Amino acid sequence: MSGISEARETREGERFSARERRILAVCLAAGFTSLLDQSVLNIAVPALRDALAADAAQLQWIVAGYSLAFGVALVPGGRLGDVHGRKPFFLAGMALFVLGGLLSSCAQDAWLVVGARLFQGLGAGLVNAQVIGTIQDVFRGAARARALGMYAVTAGIATALGPPVGGALIAAAGAEPGWRFAVLLNVPFAVATLVAGARFLPRQRPVNASAGLDLPGVALFAGLTVLIMLPFIRSGGYLAYGAGAAALAVALVLQQRARARSGRRPLVHPALTRSAPFALGTGVAMAQFGASLANGMVLAVFLQAELGLSPMTAALVMLPQAVGMGATSTFAWRVVRRFGEHRVITSGLTLSALALLSGGIATLYVPAGALPWVLALCQLCAGAATGFTVAPTQAQVLRHAPAEAAGVAGGLLQMSQRMAAAVFISAVSGLYLHSSAASLGLPGMRRAFWHASLACTAIVGAGLLISVLHRRAGAKPTPVRTALPAPQGKELTP
Repeated sequence: MSGISEARETREGERFSARERRILAVCLAAGFTSLLDQSVLNIAVPALRDALAADAAQLQWIVAGYSLAFGVALVPGGRLGDVHGRKPFFLAGMALFVLGGLLSSCAQDAWLVVGARLFQGLGAGLVNAQVIGTIQDVFRGAARARALGMYAVTAGIATALGPPVGGALIAAAGAEPGWRFAVLLNVPFAVATLVAGARFLPRQRPVNASAGLDLPGVALFAGLTVLIMLPFIRSGGYLAYGAGAAALAVALVLQQRARARSGRRPLVHPALTRSAPFALGTGVAMAQFGASLANGMVLAVFLQAELGLSPMTAALVMLPQAVGMGATSTFAWRVVRRFGEHRVITSGLTLSALALLSGGIATLYVPAGALPWVLALCQLCAGAATGFTVAPTQAQVLRHAPAEAAGVAGGLLQMSQRMAAAVFISAVSGLYLHSSAASLGLPGMRRAFWHASLACTAIVGAGLLISVLHRRAGAKPTPVRTALPAPQGKELTP
């Protein structure tokens, strides 16, 4: 078995086996479905608001409640998959996602849509925790980097397709049935993914079913996630939520340490909390992900509110970002093989910062007629740089996770990125709105976008600094040593 593992670690340029292709296709379909759902909904919100007479609070929950529930489900979902096997929870999460989509499309009240979106978010979080864990289980070395790169390509495609497809549905069917069709769009993909997952995902024997789930840890972690993300949904109460989050964080650390000392399995594997490379790599991923989404949010507002572009035209200006990311993600693993992960990640972050900075400078000096074209070019460059960063960073971070904590590690990584996105979107958009409110006319709006671009560049710069520290913390993963019992009976069968 060790010879087979070593061969998979070192193989170069080989195609995936038929079994690996089927498993990867299911994982990619799950990622595509959950991301398409979010991007389609964003374009359907105005029509939904008018049809259901939704107020501002309801709209905030409809848009952000999905991400909140998604984040809450990631780490507990990863732990359940690590201990009891991933396939049952993948199927359960996808079924919950389908149910939420159907309820959303049939709802006659905005609060029903909110509830349905929370169901969908829980399902999507449960599914995505199993996706990352499955990629960890099935693929090794360069094959894992290639799989994560394809996952990034799928994310870019889903993000790019959502706004134009949703806009086309609403334009063709009208506002009232159009938003329902847009919300329902992900259900056929989810059903197909559910069927494919039932057939092709491997069955994993439980590692230690008697260990159970750390319910106090789950409760503390869920409460911490809610308190961190909730103020960015409700736009207020930062001090109270921050104090509550700090208290829960301390309680969680103490509870996890006490559970580990007692010989029981904590929610978060001790190897992850002790690993500086895992923490630093997660910091890099948070900076890149949060800055990218924050810049996209502000750019969408600037293009429509300040330059007067239609939603469809604005989506086309932003489309090159997804195209660039998808293009470079397909061969990033080859570049990593030649130059090494740290060099590629550092170079990608540097190029990303330059692209963001160039977009901000362009808004100061380029005439309005040519500005959308220049910004589209900057988006293409930023997307290409991101493609060189996302999959290598994920592979680098997850390599430091022990096999029995693959799902929790993937859940922590994704949850951290979503928290970073919530914080940075709120901070950067707040900076943009404050700067624009203090200015008059288009020149003032251009300066506001420049300030937002500087903030995003600073965030990426922080990620670049963390990447340098990550390299110094240890370029190679060290063997994981814990006092916990080693996993027994972990096998994958077709």
